[in-house]
Amino acid sequence: MKEYCNPLDFTEEIQEEIQTEIESLGPCKIDNPLKDTRPCFVTDEDRVSLRVSASYLKKIISEGKEIPSLELAGPRPKIYFDPSKVRAGIVTCGGLCPGINDVIRSIVMTLWYSYGVDKIVGFQYGLQGFIPEYKHPVVELNPEVVKDIHNLGGTILGTSRGHQPIEVIVDTLERMNIQILFMIGGDGTFRAANKIKEEIARRGLKIAVVAVPKTIDNDIWLVSKTFGFDTAVELACEAIRCAHTEARAVPYGIGLVKLMGRHSGFIAAAATLATKEVNFCLIPEMDFDLEGEGGFLSALERRLRERKHAVVVVAEGAGQKYVQKDPPEYDASGNIKLGDIGRFLKEKIAEYFRGKGMEVVIRYIDPSYIIRSVPANVSDRIYCGFLGQYAVHAAMAGKTGLMISFLNDQFVHVPLSEAVKRRKFVNLNSRFWLSVLESTGQPPLKNA
Repeated sequence: MKEYCNPLDFTEEIQEEIQTEIESLGPCKIDNPLKDTRPCFVTDEDRVSLRVSASYLKKIISEGKEIPSLELAGPRPKIYFDPSKVRAGIVTCGGLCPGINDVIRSIVMTLWYSYGVDKIVGFQYGLQGFIPEYKHPVVELNPEVVKDIHNLGGTILGTSRGHQPIEVIVDTLERMNIQILFMIGGDGTFRAANKIKEEIARRGLKIAVVAVPKTIDNDIWLVSKTFGFDTAVELACEAIRCAHTEARAVPYGIGLVKLMGRHSGFIAAAATLATKEVNFCLIPEMDFDLEGEGGFLSALERRLRERKHAVVVVAEGAGQKYVQKDPPEYDASGNIKLGDIGRFLKEKIAEYFRGKGMEVVIRYIDPSYIIRSVPANVSDRIYCGFLGQYAVHAAMAGKTGLMISFLNDQFVHVPLSEAVKRRKFVNLNSRFWLSVLESTGQPPLKNA
């Protein structure tokens, strides 16, 4: 019998063999101090099966293999580290995202009150915090320091982009006697975390590296939904509603909203579904023509002549073939700098309708930095709390080289080496994207 999935679960089906085993620093011999939560204890034998494609399922069955599964996250009956002797570090990297402070708070509170770990430091300004030349002091973290930080946007530890020497980072961990490192970041952070873990293993050190996935774009592989995404969609909806109000107020009004989404259009697509007021949703995964009878501008003209107003939502990574510099430029993290598709569309729309003799009014809204800088909403705040707690449970059990993921309605452990293999995209053949097209009524936006 076919299993029907929630269309808002953005996890794609597995179509090839993946690594699922989690590395451990050694056998767990210490009783977990969480006596009151004994019924919630799990073991490494508790697994969560992954969804696999029909073709891959047939291959697995023919080869006599089992469906791939991941370790269930949660507290273990026995732990690896002695809480009285543990010193833990936390670092936040990459761009801002609603909920980072909530994760920091959850990690500190769980370490302190659940496990009795009272030596916790925060490294400031991302990976720069490990490098002596930057002279960023560490921050002592305890419940009093973090008790109210969930009310703040951004990260109390600061952040940065760019590569730093892995050997020097591990030198700092060794020098400071850090046994557990929590890294909050996206795919670039995960690649660094994986290299840090490998360098730690090369030196024969007993340091656990546990990552929490952070990206407002929701594009991390093997994660159903990243924290901050719900908050981003909620704020994006406010911008869209404002654009709709402005567009309806004048004849031939156009509300144009640019949202975050470098490679994946989840925020733009979800906000489009939530508001029901968007007529065109343009995302990086979808190619579209600008000119021609089947192109975007002609479709926009038809909409304006029929209804006298239109709302267009575009993800920042959409239509880069029109605005990408040649040769491309790169930021400090090695990411290609995007061309400004929002301003490009605004200019092209104005130019097109001038040529048609139609007087249009364009209201362009770019709320990107407002969205990523606000505190998390209720949904993300709860989610961040769980992520921090499960990260601590994994680390205290001596697990390393993993990220905490929410997948198939369960919190699980995913090897970092697997998480960085690819990026998650909107599937244009999914029920989710079809719902977007049904909501907007937009045509393919391609010439025959």
